[in-house]
Amino acid sequence: MKIRPTTDQDLDVFVDTLHAAFGRFPETPTEGGGGVWWSALEMDRNLLATTAEGRPVGTAGAYSFELTLPGEAIVPAAGVSAVGVLPSHRRQGVLSAMMRHQLTELRDRGEFLSVLLASEAPIYGRFGYGPATYTGRLTVPRHKAALAVPRARGTADATATGSVELLRRAECQEILEEVYDRYRRAQPGALSRPHRWWALGAGQPPVAPAPRHVAVHRDADGVPDGYASYSLGESETLTVDETIATTDTAFTALARFVLGHDLVTEVVFKHVTPDHPLRWQFADFRAGQAGNHTDWLWVRLLDVPRALTSRGWFTDGELVLDVDDPFLGEHGRYLLTVRDGKADCVPTDQEPDLSLDISDLGSVYLGGTTPSTLVRGGHIRAHRPGAATLADALFRAERPPHCLHWF
Repeated sequence: MKIRPTTDQDLDVFVDTLHAAFGRFPETPTEGGGGVWWSALEMDRNLLATTAEGRPVGTAGAYSFELTLPGEAIVPAAGVSAVGVLPSHRRQGVLSAMMRHQLTELRDRGEFLSVLLASEAPIYGRFGYGPATYTGRLTVPRHKAALAVPRARGTADATATGSVELLRRAECQEILEEVYDRYRRAQPGALSRPHRWWALGAGQPPVAPAPRHVAVHRDADGVPDGYASYSLGESETLTVDETIATTDTAFTALARFVLGHDLVTEVVFKHVTPDHPLRWQFADFRAGQAGNHTDWLWVRLLDVPRALTSRGWFTDGELVLDVDDPFLGEHGRYLLTVRDGKADCVPTDQEPDLSLDISDLGSVYLGGTTPSTLVRGGHIRAHRPGAATLADALFRAERPPHCLHWF
């Protein structure tokens, strides 16, 4: 077997091989090649596994993204995607070889973390990835959709500080792109959406050019600060692809708008965090029914000291982390010292406070999974009382990490 980088001339072979691996057939591209996910592929970052005779049997790709870390630090991240092996060649080491080759290549590029969306949860943990953000749906029956009047003193009425304008997807791409970019820069766990994704319509709505109505919220000065992309199905269910808002006021106004839509039996909000405050805004607390709670973004660290010193921190303290990376055959022990929001991370021979796998470090890295949860779950070993509690305080983020971008 041979693993080689791809070029633009390999696009058709790459796409056909990947679809065959999943038992599917490619869609028909729209005019100009846009509107399909593979139009945003970066062919200089993809890999093709072939037999000795040159027959393609596996694929693996990567996108160039930026990831927002706790503390609003923005760093490069490789978005691993388009990974597949033909059914005829599975369980023969092809996937492991591609993953090892790809991780080595990412390091050679100077990248210190990669992320992915896992099609199957058991696959990527063994390659060092850990689930780091979570998402779900909130379903609201129309007859229970009334929002309560804010009780907190000084809370602004969301309808009195701006306006909502209804547009069609084709009319407002620049607004969507600009608002999303402002949002993702302040949201831990969010990925960038490069301009070419919007221009090519590569992805899921509202990035894709599928027909959608878009409610755009503008603040008191007329500046767009939020949007909700939605469609109404035949079952009178209004489905919101995503609600992006740079303020809580904008989110509430957009929620009120879609919840008040006529001729609708229920409203489904896709991609909301499990603890989203919208549930607390209903007059009937049980109005919003959470469901489809699942992992979303998985994180893999390739350089532990660089990764830990790149994010922001909100508690001072010291921890010795004993980190095992069985897939790459590596092991390291690091002294993490946090002072005034900055971290120093150096190799040490001190006794460890916590022993963990590199995938577990990926899970806690963005603050969406507490180290104590993984201690209780048997993933992380705490060597002294209070170590897990301190780790929880150190690794927390200013707010729960969340990722909406599909890739």
